[in-house]
Formats: sequence, structure tokens, C-alpha cells
Amino acid sequence: MFKYEKMLEYPINIRKKDLKMAKVIIDQLGGANGELAASLRYLCQRFTMPDDKGRALLSDIATEELGHVEMISTIVRELIKDASVDEIKAAGLAPYYTEHNKGVFPIDANGVPFTSAYINVTGDPIVDLSEDMAAEQKARAVYENLMNQTTDPDLLAPLSFLRQREVVHFNRFKELYDYYKGKGY
Repeated sequence: MFKYEKMLEYPINIRKKDLKMAKVIIDQLGGANGELAASLRYLCQRFTMPDDKGRALLSDIATEELGHVEMISTIVRELIKDASVDEIKAAGLAPYYTEHNKGVFPIDANGVPFTSAYINVTGDPIVDLSEDMAAEQKARAVYENLMNQTTDPDLLAPLSFLRQREVVHFNRFKELYDYYKGKGY
């Protein structure tokens, strides 16, 4: 089902460390509106879509979201990899460092670990697609908020790419939602 290509969907080339941005960008890995939650939500929801069209769309977007998990993880790693322990402490990342060193672990911007409670599945295609559209809009808003916190072009480019993919996903879910509503689901 999955084919892994050893390249990111969009190139990441962070040239300067920025621990404060790493601390907030990690929200898109392990936060409620992040990429990990989205990928797992769509992978679970696809099983109760009423036809191959819905299952295929959720599978496709879930797979792309897994690629976004990889992108966010790469960004976080590149932002912190050359930081000293003193810089880590000054950025408020000492608790994170204590548990994970400079590894990448799914937490939100407040340090709350990822939980499966972020994965919403009802088994009703209309309800689930409504949730999916909302999730994509929330993620888009988070990317915009992140972009407002930096002027670094090495960060802005991939964040802008990821933001745009949220718009595309929203539109694809909306098309499927409208199709199912027209079918009387």
C-alpha cells in the first residue's frame, strides 16, 4: 500500500538554529491539530467510508500527512541539532532535553505528549469529513501563526508549502463531502 521514497516532499535546508521556533513548530508534529494526528485520523476513518472513492482519498491524504510528519520532524531536528545545553535551557527546552535530548518526540508547543485522543473517528462519513475539513483549517491557521513568528526564509518556504497543502486537503475533503451529501449519506 505505501511506497517510501527517500526524499522529503519539499526540501528542508535550515541554516541557522532557532530553538524558540523549534519549540512551537513541534506542535505540528505532536499537537492536536498536527500532522501526526491528521495522518492517523484519516488512516482510521478510511475504513468506514462508503465506497472506494472515499477510501482512496483518505488513504492518499493520510499518506501525504505522514510525509508532512517527516518534514516537521526534519525542521525541528535542524533547528536544534547544533544547540548547546545552555541554549536549550535558555529557550525553555530543558524538560524536553531531559527526556529526549535532541531527539524528535511528538509533543505540542506546551510540552503535552501526543495522545490518541486527538484522532476523531465516528464511522459516519459526513461527520468524519466535517471533522477533516475543520482539522485542515485548524492546521492552516497554525501554519499561518508559525509563519508570523519568523522572518527566516529557510523556515518560511516549507511552512508556506505545508500551509498550502492544508488548503488543498480541505478542498478535496469538501468535494467528497458534497458528493456524499448529494448521494444522501
